Amino acid sequence: MVEKFIMAGDVPMHVCDTERGDKCVVLLHGYLSSMIVWEEFVPLLSGSVRVVTLDLPGHGISTIVGEVHTMEFLAKCVADTMTSLGIERYTVVGHSMGGYVALAMCEAYPERLDSVVLLSSTTTADSQEKCDRRRREIELIKAGKKNTMARLVPHAGFAPQNAKRFADYIADLGELIIITEDEGVIAILGGMIERKDRDELLRTTKVPHMLIFGRHDYYIANDVAEELAAKHPEAEVVWLEESGHMGFYEEAERCAEAILRMALR
Repeated sequence: MVEKFIMAGDVPMHVCDTERGDKCVVLLHGYLSSMIVWEEFVPLLSGSVRVVTLDLPGHGISTIVGEVHTMEFLAKCVADTMTSLGIERYTVVGHSMGGYVALAMCEAYPERLDSVVLLSSTTTADSQEKCDRRRREIELIKAGKKNTMARLVPHAGFAPQNAKRFADYIADLGELIIITEDEGVIAILGGMIERKDRDELLRTTKVPHMLIFGRHDYYIANDVAEELAAKHPEAEVVWLEESGHMGFYEEAERCAEAILRMALR
């Protein structure tokens, strides 16, 4: 992987690029995360495709731009990054919040996308209850209590049976939350609160797409995932039977196999 800063339009972006492969996959991380989470996953793909990872603005060490980072803004940053890298077409894989960005890309740049993979993500806008929860998170951060999130959020991402096996990763993810800048987290939360429903978009797009769900996902309950899958018979659906929300850790090889199936079709 070659690590570098590049300009995506007028936004500086922190990027890693394997630089080899006829087909390309860009991996978009989730909320309270950064491109570092893909470090051990990339080698499972890079023998077959070119892989690009990046820090979405507001996370990692990419720039914070304004008080709210909408999904449309993040989508433009990703598209501009790929243009700067000279990559015309690619498969975009979005984990959780990264899936919201992938959907915004599917709306704005369908001609650029070979396929879309939503990994532990959803198509619908936040409910009022969820928006209220995100606003409480903003208040928690403003009150200087981000450490509370760092203690609780990483554990919830893994299936109970995997918590012990991935204890070191859970600790690392907690540290990642702590070092994420408060202003960046708040900007992302604001963008997620504002995001629109893209369920109909996914149903009607000509971009091939896949939905990957963890059977033990705390954040996306089985009934919600099954309803989403039923509403999208046009999508290929993959269930990770031993995973929670972090399937690219918990069942990495199975997850990579599914992504490559989409990317190389």
